[in-house]
Amino acid sequence: MYKVLLVDDERMILEGISQVVDWGKAGTRLVGTARNGIEAYDQIQASPPDFVISDISMPGLDGIGLVAKTTEHFPDVRFILLSGYKDFDYACRAMQYGVKHYLLKPCNERQIHEALTELGQEREEQEERKQFVNRMKLDFQRMLPHVKEHFLKEFISYKTYGSRDIAFYERLFGIELQDKQVRMLLLRVEESHEPEHLFALQNIAADLMDNVLLSTTMQGQLLIVLESEEDDTSRFMKQIEAVHATFHRFYKLEVTVAVSESDSMQHSRGMYRETLHCMNHRFYTGEGSLITKEDLAAEDTREMADLELDEEKFGLLIKAGNTVEVAQEVDRLFGILSRMKLEISVTRSYVLQLYAAMIRICPEEERAAFTSRMVVLAEQKTLACLKSFVQEAAERMTAIYYKSNVYRQSSTVDKMITIIEQNYRKSDLSLNGVAGQMLYMNSDYLGKIFKKVTGENFSHYVNRYRIERAAEHIRETGDVKVFELAEWFGFGGNAQYFSQVFKKWAGMTPSEYIKSHERG
Repeated sequence: MYKVLLVDDERMILEGISQVVDWGKAGTRLVGTARNGIEAYDQIQASPPDFVISDISMPGLDGIGLVAKTTEHFPDVRFILLSGYKDFDYACRAMQYGVKHYLLKPCNERQIHEALTELGQEREEQEERKQFVNRMKLDFQRMLPHVKEHFLKEFISYKTYGSRDIAFYERLFGIELQDKQVRMLLLRVEESHEPEHLFALQNIAADLMDNVLLSTTMQGQLLIVLESEEDDTSRFMKQIEAVHATFHRFYKLEVTVAVSESDSMQHSRGMYRETLHCMNHRFYTGEGSLITKEDLAAEDTREMADLELDEEKFGLLIKAGNTVEVAQEVDRLFGILSRMKLEISVTRSYVLQLYAAMIRICPEEERAAFTSRMVVLAEQKTLACLKSFVQEAAERMTAIYYKSNVYRQSSTVDKMITIIEQNYRKSDLSLNGVAGQMLYMNSDYLGKIFKKVTGENFSHYVNRYRIERAAEHIRETGDVKVFELAEWFGFGGNAQYFSQVFKKWAGMTPSEYIKSHERG
């Protein structure tokens, strides 16, 4: 109910309104009365009401003065003003402070009730608007990372943004972009990996690197835009090494990093092309390397015909075990090589690059065999022989992945179970915490594969494991307090909830279970 303060210097009117108005019916509660504006303001300061019903003409501080003073310091308080004067100037002055309800004395119970009801409805509508705005703000904050990623993709790829467009996104993101000196990083996860590993890598980079402005995934690789500062090269390189080491420690996967020169954001497309050129050079520098423009100094950088060997798409088709589409992709790639008729050395280099990409996604137990056949590939004399060789290798690798896909997710679930066994006593153990703070992976994805492998959702598994450990403790120690069990085994001392879960699992309450083992 809304709290109401009643103010009038005439005692009879004060007592009369107090007793006559059905406050509860109007959804209100009379919390106090005052004989003048000064006394009323003291009460408002001590405990602000929702509504104030006040006479206008009072000694000391009149009703208009009370409205003005209250509105300045307590803007949410709403007023109903009473007056015996039919003076329009009074009403106008009250309206300046947002007062909508102005009743002439003598006023009856119905008029006051209607005014209070209208104020209550206004307050409810105001609260609904406030909640709506808060929901919109929350939704916007959740959506903002995706908007940033989409903006960067369009900015890099094809869309032309004018200065007004960029200014809009600067305000939206709360960052400065135009003419800012930046660097671009392109990070590629080598070997066999899941899409969620890029999400983990993105989070690790955001945690360990300074001045990250924007980031997104482009063709299966992670692109990061950082603000560039003078003489920051040494610190910048150390941060890249930290990202590489942290990711490798968690996932045992190599990351190749291509770095552009520092330039303005307006030249971002050129910087992106520079990182792609550096990344293509990884065939020579090796996986897990850091490639800059300096590494390309000895390379002939003259433009060659545009030849697209989509290694990322090819690798995904193989890992999906899709034999038909893998064969179609091999036909497409070798068809391009056949039509372009490049120099043999160039053609061989593209085929070797494709085969190297296959090796990077090859299962560990098969990698040595596939790598050893690189020598045989180099000995092939014709394009048809090269195609036959790659086709056979691709079909063999696709068959291997087809058989092993069922078991691929088990290692991640094993890590989750180990985390549960090590942390089950902590009451804040949750799927979101494991995903975001320990494994740097998407929580929805982890929840799905956990249930797929174990047959239980994460929270049910954790609670069952806690209860099993609690029951084991009871059997070993005998008499123990239920609230202590709740505290020790991850229920945060919530003995009632612990008892409910325990009974659901064991068929009896913890107290009954303790007594049964005492008798035993």
